[in-house]
Amino acid sequence: MPLTDVAVRKVKPSDKTKKLFDSGGLYLEVSPSGGRWWRLKYRYGGKEKRLSLGVYPETSLKEARKRRDESRQLLENGVDPSVSRKALKSARAESSANSFEAVAREWFERRSTDWVEDHGNRIIRRLERDVFPRIGRRPISEISAPELLDVLRRIEKRGAIETAHRALSNCGQVFRYAIATARAERDPSGDLKGALTAVKAKHFAATTDPDRLGLMLTAMDGYHGTTTVRCAMRLAPLVFVRPGELRKAEWAHFDLGAAEWRYQASKTATPHIVPLSRQALEILQEIHHITGNGRYVFPSARSPSRPMSDNAILAAMRRMDIGKDEMTGHGFRAVARTILDEVLGIRPDYIEHQLAHRVRDPHGRAYNRTAHLDERRKMMQVWADYLDAIKSGKTGTDALPSSDQSLAS
Repeated sequence: MPLTDVAVRKVKPSDKTKKLFDSGGLYLEVSPSGGRWWRLKYRYGGKEKRLSLGVYPETSLKEARKRRDESRQLLENGVDPSVSRKALKSARAESSANSFEAVAREWFERRSTDWVEDHGNRIIRRLERDVFPRIGRRPISEISAPELLDVLRRIEKRGAIETAHRALSNCGQVFRYAIATARAERDPSGDLKGALTAVKAKHFAATTDPDRLGLMLTAMDGYHGTTTVRCAMRLAPLVFVRPGELRKAEWAHFDLGAAEWRYQASKTATPHIVPLSRQALEILQEIHHITGNGRYVFPSARSPSRPMSDNAILAAMRRMDIGKDEMTGHGFRAVARTILDEVLGIRPDYIEHQLAHRVRDPHGRAYNRTAHLDERRKMMQVWADYLDAIKSGKTGTDALPSSDQSLAS
């Protein structure tokens, strides 16, 4: 007699495994522990075989019969249902391994060793937040340009135009990696050129007017806040590194005797050297008396085990009425780049090296961190002397310090 839902639901386990048969080879196997499995008994190639069809109650009697009928249809077509299932599992596993998310995470693991931690974290968060939920499970070889565009349009709708462009760039890198590893044949991101809203160019505020710049620097010298913030603010224009690099500066990376700061540039993840002028050394020696026993040159006021807040210098400048349209922490880099070139006549390649930009020789090879180090050392002292001059009220040619003519462009 065929089984009923009531009979299946009320069956009790015994001290031995028992079987309740339905029809067409389907039966329910009940173990002494109470577990209940649907099985299909069938013959293929002259041999009796068994196939699991699910566990009760997750798989109902109705669903078990449906799976039995599907397996019987395979048998009629000359296919062993057990072999068919293994092939299906293998195909699903392959599809999962070739999904956009799987390929993207593989690409990220291989590339992230070349990036600084913060940069890598931003990329993976961007993919996890905006891309994986939409196309992460899709086979990467099947994703089309319109499908990818829909993902990016959703990012644009919340006003994150620049994020949408960055996501497109990251997706393009993933697709190209998939092509290189034989899991895709083309990169659909290339079809989206011009499809996104253009990013409006943003420039960090930075004044290059000598009079106004001199007043700003004088105000920074007289800042009445904490010594840590005052020293960081005074050092920023002298070394013109990226704000995060200054904020996270560690004493272990400084050699005050050699007047050098050596660290890993955050943007390029390459070793970088900052020659320290006499004025920069004076500031560092002042703060060393306060923070020299710790890890960070400019630690957080609340937790010395962490670096200063990324808003500390900006907040101090705003309290001194230095507006956001006049100067930002990053703006000191633009100030140095402009004045060193246009006013002091320093060779542009020296400046680019000191800004930790990627600079290549005529053969396309990247220069190492010590390239033009002697000239850069002279340049940093010329720059510090110029800043002292404009703070004292000098203008025009009176503010120009004497410098080695070899620095000229």
